[in-house]
Amino acid sequence: MSPRITLAVAGRVLTQVRRDHRTLAMLLLLPCLLMTLLWWMFSELPGDRFAMLGPGLLAIFPFVIMFLVTSVTTLRERGSGTLERLLSMPMGKLDFLVGYGLAFGLIAAVQSVLAVALCVGVLDLQLAGSVWLLTLVAVADAVLGMALGLFVSAFADTEFQAVQFMPALVVPQILLCGLFVSRSQMPDVLEAISNVLPLSYATDAMDHLTRSTSAGEVWADLAVVLGFTLAALALGAATLRRRTE
Repeated sequence: MSPRITLAVAGRVLTQVRRDHRTLAMLLLLPCLLMTLLWWMFSELPGDRFAMLGPGLLAIFPFVIMFLVTSVTTLRERGSGTLERLLSMPMGKLDFLVGYGLAFGLIAAVQSVLAVALCVGVLDLQLAGSVWLLTLVAVADAVLGMALGLFVSAFADTEFQAVQFMPALVVPQILLCGLFVSRSQMPDVLEAISNVLPLSYATDAMDHLTRSTSAGEVWADLAVVLGFTLAALALGAATLRRRTE
């Protein structure tokens, strides 16, 4: 793996995204728009329901958006033949994936900072923990979505097939992450499945920050999310095909 080649791949991806204004707007603004819509839905109802659901969805929206955009972008590279041409050069698969990870990780950081600033500064989402730690969890969650998007792109031949991974890989995590039913109140089998899904730990960290000032549990959840992210990148590098069938 060469740092020079990795940074060149990251710069190329950032240039492409900057020129694609619709994708850039979707990446940076869509989580803010969805959180605003959620706040508006609950604004005239009794009780602070936005405070109950907001942190969990602040973890889910960037995760889903980064998963979709990353997997489709990678498949677009494969479909156009660009990926095959890049990998025919003296460039390792890890160079390609880490370069993509750096570029989309930077975008995920900007996306998460905007969404957290909106929720805490404008929509008055109440926190017991620190804002910067909430931002860090949001960034880690978006990067996890990116890593899983890169991983599944190795198993799809078209953008449509990549989108089909949504109901198989993403929706179960949303249902079992504890947003709708507390994980401890689920049937034992579902709780056990929830325990091996990374989005559960991101949601737990968000929820903990709304209730407590202690950071130990949050760091533990972050470590799990980071571990899943690195595993997804490693599996993506191992399964990425140099040639398109």
